[in-house]
Amino acid sequence: DTGAEDVHLKVICCGVCHTDIHQVKNDLGMSNYPMVPGHEVVGEVVEVGSAVTKFKAGNVVGVGLLVGSCGACLPCQSGIEQYCKNKIWSYNDVYTDGQPTQGGFATAMVVDQKFVVKIPQGMAPEQAAPLLCAGLTVYSPLSHFGLKNRSGLRGGILGLGGVGHMGVKIAKAMGHHVSVISSSNRKRDEALNHLGADEYLVSSDVPRMQEVADSLDYIIDTIPVEHPLDPYLSLLKVDGKLILMGVIKSPLQFVTPMVML
Repeated sequence: DTGAEDVHLKVICCGVCHTDIHQVKNDLGMSNYPMVPGHEVVGEVVEVGSAVTKFKAGNVVGVGLLVGSCGACLPCQSGIEQYCKNKIWSYNDVYTDGQPTQGGFATAMVVDQKFVVKIPQGMAPEQAAPLLCAGLTVYSPLSHFGLKNRSGLRGGILGLGGVGHMGVKIAKAMGHHVSVISSSNRKRDEALNHLGADEYLVSSDVPRMQEVADSLDYIIDTIPVEHPLDPYLSLLKVDGKLILMGVIKSPLQFVTPMVML
């Protein structure tokens, strides 16, 4: 049902995120079935609730991983609803009317207006959709850690999946020198010639990894499986940031001297 604060939209398209795959396979041990995943959603507004003022029928809008929150806790009052203990996920959750939430691979969604964004005119829905999770996932920490408006920084993108693609494009748009770090040469052409990365590092090339030690201001680690952190920590400058973006169900490990030194 479309409540007073809700936006009812018809889904136009939806990106595929690795988290959708994690949830479908119950990799995180929290999946409830039947499930319709999808949280990089672009749709057309069909109906709005009586208290909705920012949207109207016919608007093209986007929805990400959240469709609601409690609205009363400190995170909600601070504009960081993603930390609300009672936030409502786009799918695999229960909405305010007691019905299961179903994601963007359905034909329609109902979303609290606070979690709806307008898609700019001229941007194709299939271009906008991946920005609503993969794009935001990279943009948010770059903004949070004060890296957004500092051209000339040197950043590393570890792994070149969906989030890694967005990492290269967004960091380059911010004026950063971007190195893609991968386990093989397989994605070199894609990284350098299609996405515009400045450098491509193969993690098993020890001499080259040693040459670029202490050179990066940050690394965005997008690898979604267990992997050692030590080889990448050594690439960071003093006070460099290692930003963990991959969803991994087993603990990551490193030796503390690598961080201390």
